[in-house]
Amino acid sequence: MNTRAWIVFLDESGVSLLPQIRRTYSPRGRTPLLRHRLNWKRASMAGALGYHSTDPHRGARLCFHLKPGSYDTAGLIEVLEQMKVFYRGERVVLVWDGLSAHWSRAMRAWVAEQDWLSLERLPAYAPELNPVELLWSSLKKRELANLAGDHLADVADATEQGIHRINANPRLPWSFLAHTGLTIHPPHPPNLRKDQ
Repeated sequence: MNTRAWIVFLDESGVSLLPQIRRTYSPRGRTPLLRHRLNWKRASMAGALGYHSTDPHRGARLCFHLKPGSYDTAGLIEVLEQMKVFYRGERVVLVWDGLSAHWSRAMRAWVAEQDWLSLERLPAYAPELNPVELLWSSLKKRELANLAGDHLADVADATEQGIHRINANPRLPWSFLAHTGLTIHPPHPPNLRKDQ
């Protein structure tokens, strides 16, 4: 593994027009009601959260992709091609789970042609090791909580607002990374100092 590379965790999740039911507050006697159309339209989102292995001063970087339907190998290759542009062709060690599309014959053939990318596999049933799971949790507890949109565009807009919120606070992406138990050098990156 190249030590002068971005370590990037990638994960996918889904959203739909069915609201993410979360506990909320309301005046006594006025139970909030969610009205929606029982529409099962779905979109998929992919998030990639990375940091530079030898230079944490470059910051944690979060990139995001949203598409209708679900991801297959071709869709994930498209995400990786956009990620190459996002990381300006620098070396990336991509860490992801054992989803069949991640390790398909077509994916492995495509990755073999990429000099900027190498893959590492997360252990099975270990979502606590993937910081992108915390990203999904943050979005679903805030922007997507109790959202009863009429169109997938409503859900997409709320999701993008959440990504902007997370990117606007540089401590959040670092906290997602640190929560996994990663040892990051220096122990307190510039935007995560103890005195802040």
